[in-house]
Amino acid sequence: MLRFLTSGESHGPGLVATVEGLPAGLTVTREGIASELARRRLGFGRGPRMRLEKDELEILAGIRFGKTLGGPVTVLIRNTEWEKWREEMSPDPGESSKRETKPRPGHADLVGMQKYDTHDARDILERASARETAARTVVGYLAKQLLAEIGVTVLSHVVAIGSVKAPRDVLPAPDDLDAVDASQVRAFDADAEKAMIAEIEAAKADRDTLGGVVEVLAYGLPPGLGSHVHWDRKLDGLLAGALMSIQAIKAVEIGDGLTQAESRGSAAHDEITMTGGEFTRRTNRSGGLEGGMTTGGVLRVSAAMKPISTLMRPLETVDVETKQQEAAFRERSDVCAVPAAGVVAEQMVAYVLANEVMRKFGGDTVADLVASCDAYKARLRAF
Repeated sequence: MLRFLTSGESHGPGLVATVEGLPAGLTVTREGIASELARRRLGFGRGPRMRLEKDELEILAGIRFGKTLGGPVTVLIRNTEWEKWREEMSPDPGESSKRETKPRPGHADLVGMQKYDTHDARDILERASARETAARTVVGYLAKQLLAEIGVTVLSHVVAIGSVKAPRDVLPAPDDLDAVDASQVRAFDADAEKAMIAEIEAAKADRDTLGGVVEVLAYGLPPGLGSHVHWDRKLDGLLAGALMSIQAIKAVEIGDGLTQAESRGSAAHDEITMTGGEFTRRTNRSGGLEGGMTTGGVLRVSAAMKPISTLMRPLETVDVETKQQEAAFRERSDVCAVPAAGVVAEQMVAYVLANEVMRKFGGDTVADLVASCDAYKARLRAF
């Protein structure tokens, strides 16, 4: 079983990711982690901070000569802007020179301030910031390396930004990932990409922000990951919980879940057939999941992201000290972060799937894991 923990603040010295439960012998490289982190910074509509933000990596534990040792893996992502924030974010005794007392609507600011009894929103926003997802990207990279050992690939693409929607009938395959990443908005459809860029430019001109929808796909999964036995092992629930934990994600859909709710049963389910001696489905309306378990088809799960809550034209709020109506403070200036959200969604899906792979196949080494998976696949072929 895998588990991970992240720590650190948006403007602190750095972020730390620790992953426990990886088998020994998994290939891990600094370049691989850096490449995945660079993908998280992609996307038209990001603010100037993305050009400033750099990810300086230090592998602190769990790796020797490019291979996992079987113990916890710990990676530090240093904040190159730390010196500018050293005084304001100092861990030493003292007080802030500028308290943020005007919480932003839609952010964790106010409820966090109430919960932790502070009149300074920075005590909350630093940890609530989506910068934390850089640490999760390290986790996702490790999970993807594990999944690759049994032939599983996870990728994402943007299917909607604002009111613009891409066609849903053509899915990118693993070989299409570079093409998706090359898109300014990580869209697989060229016409949709142009319309999405125009939508972002219009929102920027209005000093507003946009949300959207990303779809994550997993190829090569064997049937039977997850379980129908207990509620907390159903893969649908695990995926939904993981995706909903991402900052600003407000809804999750498995396969054609919303359309299925409006359809009759005869048009909602996937008929079973035999292809090349294996059980397959004629369609994939279920998103590759039935009864809380993978079917062996392509896993499809979508996540909807709300618009960024920090606006260039701030909404009204109440100053927690004066109790007067004021304009909320501004912290950063992204117009749209949906393309980056897709990359982060990949990481969380990969983590959940890798955890289920370890639960089902186990093994102290990568070789043990692969051998167990191969034996299971051989049993399925003889079913």
